[in-house]
Amino acid sequence: MSDAPLILLVEDEPQMRRFLRVALEGAGYRYLEAATGAEGLVMAAQHKPDVMLLDLGLPDMDGLKVVSRLREWSALSVIVISARGQESDKVGALDAGAHDYLTKPFGTRELLARIRVALRHAGPQPEEEPVFVLDRWRVDLAKRLVHVEGKEVHLTPLEYSLFTTLIRHAGKVVTHRQLLQEVWGGAAGAQPLYLRVYMTQLRHKLEEQPSHPKYLRTEPGVGYRLVTEV
Repeated sequence: MSDAPLILLVEDEPQMRRFLRVALEGAGYRYLEAATGAEGLVMAAQHKPDVMLLDLGLPDMDGLKVVSRLREWSALSVIVISARGQESDKVGALDAGAHDYLTKPFGTRELLARIRVALRHAGPQPEEEPVFVLDRWRVDLAKRLVHVEGKEVHLTPLEYSLFTTLIRHAGKVVTHRQLLQEVWGGAAGAQPLYLRVYMTQLRHKLEEQPSHPKYLRTEPGVGYRLVTEV
C-alpha cells in the first residue's frame, strides 16, 4: 500500500466522504480527506497526492478558487465532483485548471475509471516545492505568504496574482497581453496601464531600489520579466 497512488478528497459532506473512503480504499488507493478548501490546499502541499477529488460547494471558498490557487504552484491532477451539472459549470472548472469533471450522483466504477485516466496522464511527476526563494524574498505559494528579509509583506490579491504569474515564468519575458489574460482574466477594459500601476506598487513593496529594480524588470514595448540571475 505504501506505493499505491495517494488520492486527496476535498469534500464537506460526511456521507460523501464515507462513501468515497470505502470505494477508494477498497480499490487499493491511499486516501486523505479535507472538509474545506483551505485545508485541502495545505494537505496538497504537505502530502503531494497523485490526484485531487474536489467538490465545488465548499464552506470556506468555491472549488474554482481552490483550483486557481493550486495552479499557482502545482500541476496536480484535479477531478471535480459536483452536483452542479450545467455546461457552464463544467467549462468554468476546466478553464480554471481542472482535468476532469464528474457530476453527482455517480457510480464507483466510473469514478475509478476517471482516476485511472488521470493517473495515466499525470505519469511520474517530480516533487514540487511550493516555496519560491530569491535573494531577500521567500514566497510560500501554498499559504500565499510573501516575506522580504524575514518580514511578511502584504500584497493585494491583484499584486499577488501578478507576482506569482511572473514567478511561474521566472527568467522569461511575459508579454503585456499574457499578463492581462492571466491576472485579469481578459476582463473588459483591462489595459497595459494597469500593469504599470501594479508593477510600480510591487516594486515599492519588494525591491530595495524601486526606481532601479534588480529583479522586476521592464522589457520595453513587450512586457515584464522576473530576473533570477543578476
